[in-house]
Amino acid sequence: MSRIAVLGSGAWGTALALSFHRRGGHIVTLWSHSEEEAQQIAASRENTRFLPGFPLPSDLRIAADAAPVHEADILVAVIPSQFLRPTIERLAPHMRESQVIVSATKGLEDRTLLRMTQVIESVLASRQLTLPVGALSGPTFALEVAEGQPTACTIAFQDAATASRVQQEFSSEALRLYTSTDVTGVELGGALKNVIAIAAGIASGVGLGYNSAAGLITRGIAEITRLAVASGGRRDTLAGLSGIGDLVLTCTGSLSRNRTVGQALGRGQKLPEILEGLGGKVAEGVRTTRAALALARKLGIEMPITEQMELILDEGKDPREAIRDLMLRPGKDEV
Repeated sequence: MSRIAVLGSGAWGTALALSFHRRGGHIVTLWSHSEEEAQQIAASRENTRFLPGFPLPSDLRIAADAAPVHEADILVAVIPSQFLRPTIERLAPHMRESQVIVSATKGLEDRTLLRMTQVIESVLASRQLTLPVGALSGPTFALEVAEGQPTACTIAFQDAATASRVQQEFSSEALRLYTSTDVTGVELGGALKNVIAIAAGIASGVGLGYNSAAGLITRGIAEITRLAVASGGRRDTLAGLSGIGDLVLTCTGSLSRNRTVGQALGRGQKLPEILEGLGGKVAEGVRTTRAALALARKLGIEMPITEQMELILDEGKDPREAIRDLMLRPGKDEV
């Protein structure tokens, strides 16, 4: 039996806590940054704000204090990228040797351009604490995981034995995990697909069809792969669940927040009002676009779709003009 603390009580964190509890054999705690929010969830036995309609079992613990963090064998960080560093800084004094940390957050840190596992590792290093830090990623909508629908994703650690251990702890008849030692590739696939999903939403919002969507997804994985490989990831990783699998889901699924943001942009809505309408939920692709393009420029990698997304998001470029500029780029060999 393992003690698992899921750090972050959004939709994805709540869905993972339900999945781990449903598997059986674990003591699972859903940790919230807010005492008020933890009390509300505990009282109603439901996350009415982020994942309504899913009763939380009476023995699934809800907490906002640090005790579950210290007691846990496995910590699963499901915290929006912009809040990950301060949250880990807050909780790091309560962590201990022998724990394992899994990042289930998909994004890049704005200022440092670090992946989420690197953010966690940097905070731990400042406290002279070294723990295995890995990434969980793949085609996963929180709602469907909460429903117990069959889902497959990737768990990546530099150490294969640690990846296998977490695979065994998390896997169930509804959640199938594949292991990888390519943490870089798995994380960048999960982070960068959100940028392309915004583009796919824009294409849908302006009324484009299946031809456009297929071309966008295919060229999207091409530029994601270029950046991932330049950062030290493996090309074959991006052909798997955490690459093309997650990209297809997020670009085509109606539950995708990033695609929803893109659709609204394509229909002419302004970004601030779109984000306001998310009701506290996060579309990571908005922030990731800037960081991804900064990283690409640093490494000398061409990312034309991401460049146009930055112009739309930051400078208000007309989406139709952005599509036109992508189509009129000089011709190239496909490979």
